[in-house]
Amino acid sequence: MVDTTPLTRAVEHFADRLRAAPQSRLQRGAAAEALELARELARRTQVLEGLEPREMPDAGMFAAADQITVAGNDLAVVVPGEADVDEAVTLVEEAQKRAGV
Repeated sequence: MVDTTPLTRAVEHFADRLRAAPQSRLQRGAAAEALELARELARRTQVLEGLEPREMPDAGMFAAADQITVAGNDLAVVVPGEADVDEAVTLVEEAQKRAGV
């Protein structure tokens, strides 16, 4: 069994930082960065499940934290190996840095 704790922790940390961020920070790109991350995590999950990838919709800047939480937790359920977890954690951490939160 793969330990996905690092992934779920990274996703929760980013989501918490987004929820605490002022609206101006979200508008300056943090929410857009989070949405792109959520879309990538969701795409990876769908591919691993053998599904045709569909793009996660933009539910607005105040939903971005929830979107990355859902997408990250979905990926944690199906991720096949430790290297995949590490790669996903890197994606989350890099997106958080770009978002500036």
